Amino acid sequence: MILLRDIRKVYPTRGGVTEVLRGVDLKVGMGEKLGILGRNGSGKSTLIRLISGAERPSSGDIVRSMTVSWPLAFAGGFQGSLTGLDNLKFICRLYGVSARDRIGFVEEFTELGKYLREPVKHYSSGMRARLAFATSMAIEFDCFLVDEVIAVGDSRFHEKCRRELFERRSDRALVLVSHDSRLIMEHCSRAVVLEQGLLHSFSDLEQAFESYETDSVLADVPNTSANSQHIPRPMS
Repeated sequence: MILLRDIRKVYPTRGGVTEVLRGVDLKVGMGEKLGILGRNGSGKSTLIRLISGAERPSSGDIVRSMTVSWPLAFAGGFQGSLTGLDNLKFICRLYGVSARDRIGFVEEFTELGKYLREPVKHYSSGMRARLAFATSMAIEFDCFLVDEVIAVGDSRFHEKCRRELFERRSDRALVLVSHDSRLIMEHCSRAVVLEQGLLHSFSDLEQAFESYETDSVLADVPNTSANSQHIPRPMS
């Protein structure tokens, strides 16, 4: 289980302190598939990083009783001067697993060939994303975190990514951030909406999408007396 209690996250800016998350509560159980909806800048990626442990909350508690991945296909942690293979070995050492047992999978999945033994700083963004996704799949977790981009490359590679994540690991928990309603409807059992730092929960997916679409429309409407009436919000 992953449990977030009264999570707050603030960042210092030139204009003062910005509060990105304001008292977020969330629970994800073993095998559960959760979708997170929200407009750009709502704090979705921040929430994913907090769940993964890549960042710490400004206040509140996060309890993890199952293993959690880093955000899928995140390539920011690679050391550019190391080869793709050496980065894989380093990550495996961090997680206490054998790199030898995983090299074959990464070689086959990434299709990088000789470039797997070249420094990552010479990779294109697509090559880095392939390596990041393959490395994510090479280490098994109880819960996988997916922030927007799930697959890169052509349609054939997209299918490989989909099969690895959604079919071969269908028994794992999943936290999926995406603007693609079809993707969340297909793979998630419930969804929450993140709006202005607050997380709103719903009894079913349809209600979550209705709220998300309403918020997105209202955000683009000028704030006049005709459209600034109070709109009831669901309970968080």
